[in-house]
Amino acid sequence: MIDVLIIGGGIVGLATALQLKQQRPTLSVVLIDKEPAVARHQTGHNSGVIHSGLYYKPSSLKATNCIRGYQMLVDFCRQEEIPFDLCGKIVVATKTTEIPQLNMLFERGQQNGLTGLRKLTASEMREIEPHVNGVEGMFVPQTGIIDYKQVCDKYAEKFQALGGEIRLAERVEQVTSGNSLNIVVTNKSRYETKLVVNCAGLYSDKIAQLTQSEALDIRIIPFRGEYFKIRPEKEYLVKNLIYPVPDPNFPFLGVHFTRMIHGGVEAGPNAVLAFQREGYTKSDINLKELYETLTWPGFQKVAGKYWQTGLGEMYRSFSKAAFTKALQELIPEIQESDLIEGGAGVRAQACDRTGGLLDDFAILETNKAINVVNAPSPAATSSLSIGQTVAQKALARF
Repeated sequence: MIDVLIIGGGIVGLATALQLKQQRPTLSVVLIDKEPAVARHQTGHNSGVIHSGLYYKPSSLKATNCIRGYQMLVDFCRQEEIPFDLCGKIVVATKTTEIPQLNMLFERGQQNGLTGLRKLTASEMREIEPHVNGVEGMFVPQTGIIDYKQVCDKYAEKFQALGGEIRLAERVEQVTSGNSLNIVVTNKSRYETKLVVNCAGLYSDKIAQLTQSEALDIRIIPFRGEYFKIRPEKEYLVKNLIYPVPDPNFPFLGVHFTRMIHGGVEAGPNAVLAFQREGYTKSDINLKELYETLTWPGFQKVAGKYWQTGLGEMYRSFSKAAFTKALQELIPEIQESDLIEGGAGVRAQACDRTGGLLDDFAILETNKAINVVNAPSPAATSSLSIGQTVAQKALARF
């Protein structure tokens, strides 16, 4: 019998495991993951940005956890000597119609407690990023870059040093709730645990459904984000991070430029429907998972509302010229020949039955399970704070 079984070895699962053992060393905690190594999916495929908390609705879970988690992450990395760089970023309005949204972001950042935000004229933007194009902008000093895989490895190391266990290549097949415990059956083992903590990311809805008898009103919709890398001889076009003003109706930040902690510059991502939950290429298709997505009433409503945006994203996915054109709004000098195909990530975006793309982190509790069912960006930045939040919910039961 173990006290807590954590399902999912991404950054949120590992941070939760570490926080549990740090706060209650006597608790027996086991973390399992279906992959042969930790951080194989969302965490291992993201762009490595430390987010400031600029975008999120004040007092939302995203805002409070990102602001608190940002400081916790920076402190942790300093203590553990993990390299990071708080280089700052600029957010660029490329046309006058985007200025009201830029102003709203500036006010939201101030409400979220960000200090040192600066409004920028076109010429001031070019002092920071000489090749950028825009009418107005904003400098956000808190934004940084990091390697989250390195962070995960350190979380795992510290968790195990405290007596926690990590068991890999174990896929959950069944969860049965008894009177006082859960029976969790994997392809390798059978666990008896007082509490299940579900941090399964792209499969968090599937695991959540196993922990409750009533139907779950949330479905994970996988969105693939594809990146290009800029050729080394053109990296001078980007000094640090350059972002557009995001579409307020869509939970994605738009294509942007990111300098990477280990060198190089990425451009992207777009946001296209992935045809399987772990579909990192256009040819990755799981018919059962695709059918589940397409027949989900919430997705059908999203598709009906955003079909034009979706078609534009899909067109950019298949047309390098169209992708380049989107990037040229921020840096007109960038050419199609400057872009080399890069990697891709898949975002686990929760969608409810009514067509709402959940904008905030979501944690659902049953009497013997805690399910983190929506933790996309900025979950990596917020990981220690989300871990602390989940750990406190868990410890209240012991």
